[in-house]
Amino acid sequence: MSPPHRRGRGLVRPYVVTDGRAHPTRNTLDLVTLVTAAYDRPLTGLSPEKRRVMELCRGGALSVAEVAGHLSLAISVTKVLLSDLIDSGHISTRPPVPRAQLPDDQLLQEVLDGLRARL
Repeated sequence: MSPPHRRGRGLVRPYVVTDGRAHPTRNTLDLVTLVTAAYDRPLTGLSPEKRRVMELCRGGALSVAEVAGHLSLAISVTKVLLSDLIDSGHISTRPPVPRAQLPDDQLLQEVLDGLRARL
């Protein structure tokens, strides 16, 4: 007996989404690289996946991993899409804030405790 034919989401193969490419044009993207969208770039001519990236990233910076999760795409496919959008000037990237520059966990806990005490 043959398996039932599946329809719906996930039928588009990754190589179709990336125009047959397996590698991004940029090797600087890792899972925690932050991505933001340019507001002055038109969305016309973009694939549905690239348009969705733009919609997601216009709401604020997201990591590469978060973009992949929202799109339900593999990281490798997401990196190809992001590289294309960087090349076209639609998005920009930056590294995450280093842990050493973040406030101490103890300080954050004290602030949170103080706020809760005021409620």
